Amino acid sequence: MFGLVLNRKKLLADNKLLGRWGERRCESFLKKQGFRRLANNYTCKAGEIDLIMVDGSGAIVFVEVKTRTNEDFEAVESVITQTKKDKLTRVARYFLAANEIANRPCRFDIVTIVLGEAGPVQIRHYKNAFIP
Repeated sequence: MFGLVLNRKKLLADNKLLGRWGERRCESFLKKQGFRRLANNYTCKAGEIDLIMVDGSGAIVFVEVKTRTNEDFEAVESVITQTKKDKLTRVARYFLAANEIANRPCRFDIVTIVLGEAGPVQIRHYKNAFIP
Protein backbone atom coordinates (compact mmCIF):
# COMPACT_ATOMS: atom_id res chain seq x y z
CA MET A 1 0.00 0.00 0.00
CA PHE A 2 1.39 3.41 -1.05
CA GLY A 3 2.92 5.42 1.73
CA LEU A 4 2.69 2.79 4.39
CA VAL A 5 6.20 1.82 3.37
CA LEU A 6 6.87 4.47 5.97
CA ASN A 7 6.06 3.01 9.33
CA ARG A 8 2.54 3.94 10.54
CA LYS A 9 3.93 4.74 14.00
CA LYS A 10 6.42 7.14 12.44
CA LEU A 11 3.64 8.92 10.54
CA LEU A 12 1.46 9.13 13.64
CA ALA A 13 4.34 10.70 15.59
CA ASP A 14 5.41 13.34 13.05
CA ASN A 15 2.81 15.85 11.82
CA LYS A 16 4.99 17.24 9.02
CA LEU A 17 5.77 13.77 7.72
CA LEU A 18 2.08 12.87 8.01
CA GLY A 19 1.08 15.99 6.05
CA ARG A 20 3.52 15.29 3.21
CA TRP A 21 2.40 11.66 3.11
CA GLY A 22 -1.24 12.77 2.97
CA GLU A 23 -0.60 15.13 0.06
CA ARG A 24 1.11 12.36 -1.93
CA ARG A 25 -1.72 9.98 -1.07
CA CYS A 26 -4.29 12.58 -2.15
CA GLU A 27 -2.54 13.16 -5.47
CA SER A 28 -2.47 9.42 -6.17
CA PHE A 29 -6.17 9.16 -5.25
CA LEU A 30 -7.13 12.00 -7.58
CA LYS A 31 -5.00 10.69 -10.46
CA LYS A 32 -6.88 7.38 -10.25
CA GLN A 33 -10.05 9.44 -10.83
CA GLY A 34 -8.62 10.96 -14.01
CA PHE A 35 -7.12 14.17 -12.60
CA ARG A 36 -3.79 15.52 -13.84
CA ARG A 37 -1.40 17.49 -11.65
CA LEU A 38 -0.49 21.05 -12.58
CA ALA A 39 1.38 21.89 -9.36
CA ASN A 40 1.92 20.70 -5.82
CA ASN A 41 2.71 22.94 -2.88
CA TYR A 42 2.28 25.98 -5.13
CA THR A 43 3.65 28.98 -3.27
CA CYS A 44 3.50 32.65 -4.15
CA LYS A 45 3.44 35.97 -2.28
CA ALA A 46 -0.26 35.39 -1.49
CA GLY A 47 0.31 32.02 0.22
CA GLU A 48 0.29 28.30 -0.63
CA ILE A 49 -2.07 25.68 -2.10
CA ASP A 50 -1.43 21.98 -1.55
CA LEU A 51 -2.39 20.71 -5.02
CA ILE A 52 -3.55 22.22 -8.28
CA MET A 53 -5.10 19.62 -10.56
CA VAL A 54 -7.13 19.43 -13.76
CA ASP A 55 -10.18 17.16 -13.70
CA GLY A 56 -11.56 15.10 -16.57
CA SER A 57 -13.70 17.99 -17.80
CA GLY A 58 -10.72 20.35 -17.99
CA ALA A 59 -11.65 22.37 -14.90
CA ILE A 60 -8.79 23.59 -12.72
CA VAL A 61 -9.17 22.24 -9.20
CA PHE A 62 -7.46 23.90 -6.25
CA VAL A 63 -7.16 21.24 -3.56
CA GLU A 64 -6.65 21.73 0.17
CA VAL A 65 -5.53 18.48 1.83
CA LYS A 66 -6.19 17.82 5.51
CA THR A 67 -4.51 14.71 6.91
CA ARG A 68 -5.50 13.46 10.35
CA THR A 69 -4.35 10.65 12.60
CA ASN A 70 -7.91 9.84 13.69
CA GLU A 71 -11.50 10.91 13.19
CA ASP A 72 -11.65 13.04 16.30
CA PHE A 73 -11.63 16.24 14.23
CA GLU A 74 -14.04 18.98 13.37
CA ALA A 75 -16.56 18.72 10.57
CA VAL A 76 -15.05 19.50 7.18
CA GLU A 77 -17.05 22.72 6.99
CA SER A 78 -15.22 24.09 10.02
CA VAL A 79 -11.77 22.82 9.02
CA ILE A 80 -11.38 25.58 6.46
CA THR A 81 -12.01 28.96 8.06
CA GLN A 82 -13.14 32.03 6.13
CA THR A 83 -9.62 33.43 6.50
CA LYS A 84 -8.20 30.25 4.92
CA LYS A 85 -10.79 30.39 2.12
CA ASP A 86 -9.84 34.01 1.39
CA LYS A 87 -6.14 33.10 1.29
CA LEU A 88 -6.75 30.11 -1.01
CA THR A 89 -8.82 32.34 -3.29
CA ARG A 90 -6.01 34.92 -3.49
CA VAL A 91 -3.43 32.23 -4.28
CA ALA A 92 -5.71 30.73 -6.94
CA ARG A 93 -6.20 34.14 -8.57
CA TYR A 94 -2.45 34.69 -8.52
CA PHE A 95 -1.84 31.28 -10.11
CA LEU A 96 -4.39 31.93 -12.85
CA ALA A 97 -2.96 35.39 -13.60
CA ALA A 98 0.68 34.25 -13.50
CA ASN A 99 -0.12 31.45 -15.95
CA GLU A 100 -2.38 33.63 -18.11
CA ILE A 101 -5.35 31.32 -17.63
CA ALA A 102 -8.72 32.94 -18.31
CA ASN A 103 -12.24 31.74 -18.98
CA ARG A 104 -11.59 28.28 -17.60
CA PRO A 105 -13.86 26.64 -15.03
CA CYS A 106 -12.27 26.42 -11.58
CA ARG A 107 -13.30 25.06 -8.22
CA PHE A 108 -12.00 24.48 -4.70
CA ASP A 109 -12.01 20.94 -3.30
CA ILE A 110 -11.06 19.62 0.13
CA VAL A 111 -9.68 16.14 0.63
CA THR A 112 -9.49 14.68 4.13
CA ILE A 113 -7.31 11.67 4.84
CA VAL A 114 -7.52 9.71 8.08
CA LEU A 115 -4.62 7.34 8.76
CA GLY A 116 -5.89 5.80 12.00
CA GLU A 117 -4.07 3.46 14.36
CA ALA A 118 -4.90 0.42 12.21
CA GLY A 119 -6.99 -0.60 9.24
CA PRO A 120 -7.42 1.02 5.87
CA VAL A 121 -6.76 4.69 5.25
CA GLN A 122 -9.97 6.70 4.82
CA ILE A 123 -10.12 9.34 2.09
CA ARG A 124 -13.02 11.77 1.66
CA HIS A 125 -13.22 14.09 -1.33
CA TYR A 126 -15.45 17.16 -0.99
CA LYS A 127 -15.90 18.57 -4.48
CA ASN A 128 -16.66 22.26 -4.78
CA ALA A 129 -16.26 22.57 -1.01
CA PHE A 130 -16.61 26.34 -1.10
CA ILE A 131 -17.30 29.07 -3.60
CA PRO A 132 -15.31 32.30 -3.24
